[in-house]
This record gives sequence, structure tokens and C-alpha cells, in this order.
Amino acid sequence: MTTQRSLSGFVIAGAIALIVAAIASFYWFFAKSPVNLVASTSQSSAAVFVSKLAPVTVSLLVNPDRLESFDSSGELSKLKNSLLTKSGIDYKQDIQPWLKDEITLAVTTLDIDRDPENGKQPGYLMALATDKPQKSQEFLQLLFSKRVLAGANLETEEFEGAKIIYDSSLAESDSLAGAVVDGFVLFANNPKVLRDAINNVQAPDLNLLSSPQYQKATQQLPKGSVAAAFLNLPLVAQWQGLNLPQPTYDSEIVALTLNSKGILAETNFLTNLEIEPTSSQLSKPVGALQYIPTSAGLVISGSHLDNLGNGGLAKLWSQAKTAISGSGTDLMARLVQPLADVQSQQGIDLKQDVFSWVQGEYALALVPRVGQANPDWIFVTEKVESVPEGIARLDAIASSSGLSTNTITLDKQKVAAWTELTTAKTDSKNNPSFTVEAKVKGVHTTLGNYEFFASDLETIYEVVNNKDKSFSNNRNFQDSIAAIPQPNQGYIYVDWTKSQNLVEQQIPVLKLIEVVGKPFFENLRSLTFSSYGDEAGTLKGGVFLQLTR
Repeated sequence: MTTQRSLSGFVIAGAIALIVAAIASFYWFFAKSPVNLVASTSQSSAAVFVSKLAPVTVSLLVNPDRLESFDSSGELSKLKNSLLTKSGIDYKQDIQPWLKDEITLAVTTLDIDRDPENGKQPGYLMALATDKPQKSQEFLQLLFSKRVLAGANLETEEFEGAKIIYDSSLAESDSLAGAVVDGFVLFANNPKVLRDAINNVQAPDLNLLSSPQYQKATQQLPKGSVAAAFLNLPLVAQWQGLNLPQPTYDSEIVALTLNSKGILAETNFLTNLEIEPTSSQLSKPVGALQYIPTSAGLVISGSHLDNLGNGGLAKLWSQAKTAISGSGTDLMARLVQPLADVQSQQGIDLKQDVFSWVQGEYALALVPRVGQANPDWIFVTEKVESVPEGIARLDAIASSSGLSTNTITLDKQKVAAWTELTTAKTDSKNNPSFTVEAKVKGVHTTLGNYEFFASDLETIYEVVNNKDKSFSNNRNFQDSIAAIPQPNQGYIYVDWTKSQNLVEQQIPVLKLIEVVGKPFFENLRSLTFSSYGDEAGTLKGGVFLQLTR
């Protein structure tokens, strides 16, 4: 079967360079004094070369040299030089003089020859904007002449007025083809990919610009985006061998913008289907956050959990988890594993027994403890009419599970504790004695206009006695949510320094990603997720990444 390696390392190196360059430069941007780094356009000009059936198109919309100007350590420059070492190309001398403000990478097709009998060989295209066609052509000649010295056999052909150069001495999976066309230097892993790219310019109805999904998606791009990616979701799933039955959303566009606090990755998911809008939009953070301790490492807040299964966000989550796992395993349930354990051990159906009566605002937090593998948890919900009945139902479930519900006083606060009673015998030949031990499985109490549930007495005590140290006053959290539009549907906040181990345990692939993006993850302070709109045919959301200065 044909392998999926391609472009003799050049395009792959370019892809890695693009991703790592963005990561490294964003860090250095925020580590230094803020500078107005914005793109001249938020839309890729190279989209004319890309098929409208391409699974993925990613564009860096600023010149890499502008990014490098923020890299005082020289790491970005070292990276570029190391990537080009084997090619014999010097970036500063051979590329910098003609490179403009765009680098676009695309997976153009799932199989170049469309013959499943010989295996799938995806087509890869790389387009680098140039304002000096002659210099660019000289660069191509230099690059391929060095390949000749290394033993390559070169061929050239004229196609639609463009001169294509390609290496015919290697298998298709390791081939390299290049051309200069309409202000871009093009590279591909097969000359057929370049021919198709040129055809896409000649026949506009074939290129990405003619795609209704792409046109609609680019209208959502924020001004000044420094990078953007467009994904055809069914084709991405097919490319990756994921199971995506009857997808609700058929495309996605992601844009990166910068501000003085960090990076906002704004995402729009698009569909032609009618999606029920979500009613629980918030114009400010929920009041329940004032009771979450500052020691929390992961916090989820919003309102109306009873409406969680409706609207575009729920459909997107269902689509994503099915595609990733093939079985519908809920990734969020893995992140809040302590609650999942409560559900399995205590016989509680979270959706029916808890979410159904949470009709006001809420906040859920995981609190890491030193020397403790699993974090403690706390759940706060606003007391509305449905809450007392919901609490009574949980007490009944605890009783049916063999737990006792006892009221105790904790620093003058009345607390209901679900306990498991066990006996311990003290050995004695004549007078054996027994002690009764109570193991707390969960607690709940009322404070003000809120009801609290927690994994243990220590967490409830921390809430009751630390009112002046609430999460709502957390400066990092405040800075993060300031970058996210309002109204929105609430926040998922991950303090990376406190929750890194937890997230890595539940999403092992992150460890591999961290190796590639080490400069970024070493300086990542927090991630904040939010959804802030599901207008007709569009679900908008974002992830704000806060970095240390």
C-alpha cells in the first residue's frame, strides 16, 4: 500500500514550520511589549488553487519575518534553519527576498489517482506568496538543481502557461513538484496535484472560492486574523478514518486573533440544517462563581443544564464525540471523571437526576489536592423552584444505595452528608469491642440563594470559610473572559498549571502534541472555552489561550 509520506520533507517541514512558528511567535509577542500585529487580509488568496472538495486548508496570513521580530531568543530562526539544512537552502538568502504575507497548506484530495485498489495517497499543496516572480523562479531552479546533485532525475513540462518542475526518480509518495503561478510559489507531492491546482484557477467553479460553505465561512472571519483554517468536516473524518454518521455540521472555519492578554481561536461551525437556538445566553458571569474556591483547576459555569441536550452546541458535541470515539464516548465526562464515578457508583443518572432540575445558573469545579490522584469536586446551583424536589430525589437515591443521610454541623453550617457506615472489630478473647466508622460519599448544604454539593467535608468547609477568596475574583479568569464576546453560554476554564496532569491522563494524545509545541505549552497559563452564538446555520465559539509573560 502507498504510504502517506510526501513532498520529500519540504512540504511537511513547511507545515511543521508554520505551526511551530505561529506557536513560538505568539509566545514572544505576548512576552514583549504589545505591537499591532495584524494581517492585511483575513482571507487566503491561495484559495483559488485549492479544490472546493479539499478536506483541510490552513493559512498563515502574515509574513514569518514579522513573527520572528518578536523572537528575541532566536528560536524561530534556528527552527527555520534546521528545517532547511538537508535541502541546502538558506532561508535568508534564498527565500526571504521574495516571500510575501501568506503561506497556505492544503490537503487537496484524499487520493490523487482516485484508485482505491492501490491504496490512498492524499494530495498536498503548499503555496507561498511572492512579489518577485523572477526571484521565485530562480529559487525553484536552485532547489531542484541541488536535488539533481543528490541523484534526482528532473522533468519539466508546460501546463496552461506554467512551467512545472518535478522529480521523477522517486516513488510518488516521496515526489516533489514545483511551479510559480500567479504570484505564488507552489509545491506539491505529485505533478498531478499542481496540474489540478492550475486548473482550479482556470475553472473558478472548481476552486474553494466557489464553495458556498467556504463563502459563508469566510464572512464570519474576524478582521485582523493572523491565521485561518477551513475544514470540510465529512472529508476530514473520511481522511482520518473517523465515523461520522449523518453530521449536523458540514464545515468549520477557525481564525486566530491576538490581543494584549493572549490568543483567541474563534471557530464557526456551519450547517444547512435548521438548528434550535440555545435559550440560555448570559450577559455576565454567573453569580455561582463567587462560591468556587480559588484553588480550583477546572471550572464550568453557565445556566439551564436542563436545556443541555438542545440547540446547536449539543448537536456539535454529539457529532464530535461520535467521530472521535466511534462509540459516542463523552470526552467531557472523562475530564470530569469524579462526577462520572459518582454516576456509576451511586446509581445517579446525571442527566435525569441532576441536570433536569438545574434551571438556574450553576458552576462546577474540580479542586486538585497534593498527594491525591483524583481531584475533589464541588457543584453549585441557584435555588429555584425545582431544586428542593431534585435534592429530595438525590437523597432517596443515596438511601436506596445503602447510604445514610445525616445532618451535621460544620463550623455553624448545617450540612447533609451521605455516609457509608462500616464496623471494625477490636480483637479480644473475652470482651470484643466494635467501632462504627462513617465514610463520607458526598455532602450538600444551602448557603444564601445557592445549593452546594461536594465530594467531601473539606471542600464544603473551604467554600464556607473562604468567601473573600472566590474564583470570580481570579485575575487570570477575569482577563480570559474579557477577550470572549458577550452574551454567551458560559465558560469552561482550565488552569493549565493546576490541571495539566488531569487533562493529560484523560487525553493521552496531548502528551505527543506537547512535545511538538513545547515552547507553547511551557508558557500556557490557562484555556477558556465559550460558545457565544448559534444563529441560523452557524454555531460560533472560541478558545482563549492565556500565556505567561
